Amino acid sequence: MYGCPVVPLGLSAQAFAYRKRNHTLPLPRSLRADHSLPARKHTLPERFRQTLQALDFRRQLQRLMARSTIEISEKAGVRYLHFSSAWIQGAMRIQRPNALELPYTREMMAGLLLRAPPWPRQALLIGLGAGSLAKFIYHRLPATRITVVEIDPQVEMIARLHFKLPDDPLRLRVVIADGAEYMLQGDSHHDYILVDGFDRDARAGVLDTLPFYQACRARLSENGLLAVNLLGREHAFEASAERIQRAFDGRAMIFPSCDSGNTIAFAAAGEHVDASHDELIRRANQYLQETGLNLLPTVARLQQEHYLANDRLRF
Repeated sequence: MYGCPVVPLGLSAQAFAYRKRNHTLPLPRSLRADHSLPARKHTLPERFRQTLQALDFRRQLQRLMARSTIEISEKAGVRYLHFSSAWIQGAMRIQRPNALELPYTREMMAGLLLRAPPWPRQALLIGLGAGSLAKFIYHRLPATRITVVEIDPQVEMIARLHFKLPDDPLRLRVVIADGAEYMLQGDSHHDYILVDGFDRDARAGVLDTLPFYQACRARLSENGLLAVNLLGREHAFEASAERIQRAFDGRAMIFPSCDSGNTIAFAAAGEHVDASHDELIRRANQYLQETGLNLLPTVARLQQEHYLANDRLRF
């Protein structure tokens, strides 16, 4: 699929036999009485087994990429994931692979300002991309278990091979499935649901419908929050916001646009959001110190745009 070249790898194996006419070689001492080798002799060395697995992984990725349009590019120390040449779907600074490189990904983590730590315990991500959000939560919020739902198996392969997505199914589980179907059919509950799913034309499709947002609300825990990236919906921004408001009975807020122009919507189920300006500043400073994530600009925009009535953020 995509224009990103992958160097094909191969594994050569040679078999050598030695025979002499009218001569029989002595049996090795390791043979059993029935002339069979001990079972342990057939066990591949661990390093060789891992090499074979890596080769098989690369071959699968090559076959998928031959049918796709995903591209990977690098510029000024940053590696980018594209679903087409016009849209950046993810980015990773090579020297800081676990940091949130794109401004909108940092804004999607602003839910950390809205709940008292430790939070969240369970996070659900709809859409994997380059794995930026999944990696940040995995490395910076070690008490959080993460489930990622991604419709395209190739995206998972690329995230693991090129963007350092961790392989730890006990804490970071990737489910290859349709995000809308997963939400509508499942019954698990999560503290933080982050929706960042788009097709190759930057369309959200069914992930921007009232039934989907209602399903998200049903899957949130008592102190749960939903965060939705509204990129690519400029022509229908008001309709998207209205659907989220309807699904959550008005308990939603569209944050001011961040530096990249993305707009993130947040919605609450169960416990209301009610945080003073001082609390927001304190939490922002705490996460800056503990994780390196700077949410102080988000607090400043909320105040400048008059989102804080009587110095409190409520919804």
